[in-house]
Amino acid sequence: MARSQALKRQRATEQRLHPRFTAQFRSTFSGGQREGQGKTLDLSDGGCRIETDHPVVADTSFECRIYAPGLSWPLRIDEAQVRWVKGKTFGLQFVEMKPDERVKLKQVIADLEGDRRC
Repeated sequence: MARSQALKRQRATEQRLHPRFTAQFRSTFSGGQREGQGKTLDLSDGGCRIETDHPVVADTSFECRIYAPGLSWPLRIDEAQVRWVKGKTFGLQFVEMKPDERVKLKQVIADLEGDRRC
């Protein structure tokens, strides 16, 4: 049983296209009639994991804002799709964002990567 769980974890990790970095950023999300806020727990070039008390459903899309330190304005993801939900956390895949926001995202990730090396 433990071996099958280890294989599942390994497969899930192999599916990631971008390395994840631990974060603790305030975030907001909105779309349709839904709006919520939470805490970004990790971040990558392709998405993030958010913890929230607001109910979220897989396969829905949101606009997301991430309030990372060092940015004068929050990072804005025009469209992010909920890929999974587990308890109070969910995973977002970044689908659409403006090029200047992509540059800001890469800078935030570089800062997180630098923090991890220290």
